[in-house]
Amino acid sequence: MNRYQLEQMKDGVKEQLKIENENLAKMYLDSKTTIETRQEQQKIVKDLDERFEGIKNQIKEIDDKEAKEMALKNKNKNLGNSEKDIRINAKAELIRNVMAGKAATKEVRNVLGDGASLNDGDKILPRTVANELLYEPMAKNPLRGISEMTNITNLEIPKIIFSLDDDDFLDSDSATAKELEADGASVTFGRNKFKVFCDITETVLKGTNTNLVQVVDAGLESGLAKKEKKVVFESTNPTDMSFYNKSGESGNPYLIKTIEGSDMYEAIINALADLEDDYSENANIVMKKADYFNMIRTLANGNTTLYTAQPEQILGAPVVFCDLAKIPVIGDFRYSHFNYDLEMFYDRAKDVKTGIESFVLTAYFDHKIKMKSAFRLAVVKSVTP
Repeated sequence: MNRYQLEQMKDGVKEQLKIENENLAKMYLDSKTTIETRQEQQKIVKDLDERFEGIKNQIKEIDDKEAKEMALKNKNKNLGNSEKDIRINAKAELIRNVMAGKAATKEVRNVLGDGASLNDGDKILPRTVANELLYEPMAKNPLRGISEMTNITNLEIPKIIFSLDDDDFLDSDSATAKELEADGASVTFGRNKFKVFCDITETVLKGTNTNLVQVVDAGLESGLAKKEKKVVFESTNPTDMSFYNKSGESGNPYLIKTIEGSDMYEAIINALADLEDDYSENANIVMKKADYFNMIRTLANGNTTLYTAQPEQILGAPVVFCDLAKIPVIGDFRYSHFNYDLEMFYDRAKDVKTGIESFVLTAYFDHKIKMKSAFRLAVVKSVTP
């Protein structure tokens, strides 16, 4: 069992432990409960507590093992002369030059992959640095693990990822065929400009190269990921980049088809069942962790087994947690596509009130839902009083 699965199991046991502790506290307040029932509840709490600690220890063992392997790797290499260290030093010099208002040297650009063709005054972020920001794993935007990700100027692609010599194979009544007929068979990506500000204190700027690069990289990665996640799940003022974009039609509030159920579980199962076969085979469920555990609490009805089961075993498709997914999105996320257009530019800015300076990144990106018919929104049916 890998670390991710253990973390999911730990969260499930933690939630159940919280519930059983609350039940035990209520028993102490209830004069009708007996010593036997309280002792039985104490055993349940003790069992869950032991499970929680056991899973925590397993995760710690994995982390300790990885830490030892990393320490051994660092010990065995000539620090400061490795390719990684040379790149860190070059990135640190680039950052310090930007914050001092100086141009990056050709030597730094050479190390970071730009070559010597660019002018010294150019503020384009070196290509390899930009690629690291875009393609390195980011926990803060969970869609990065399941959606498409590219960095291509003026990108235009076909909506469906397969083609035949004719389209007669498509059922004319299917949602896919109707969408292709209505909206065309290709999608063109636009350019939406935004800035990311990474605050840098003087102590960090004057500190070690490794720490400076880590602070800036983490700040920029977090900013990019938060922006991506925000526009994709924007519900108040959604754009065509959002899964929650509105249709403006009465009785059909969203452009993506909504599927109802009497509760969250039924809505998700119904949404999975409603997907066409080509989409359901690769379907994922993106939902809030709080909604998932509320659903499990209802399904479990006192049974702790569901809390330790993998979400895929319960719902029939992998689950990806996202705190902004107010309505669960179910579908084939290969048809969710992020594209960064043009080059990324860097600059600096200063907050005159606080004196804190920022490393500023300007980027252009777009998110397209290539096929709306590849997705469903799982909505709990409102009960009429």
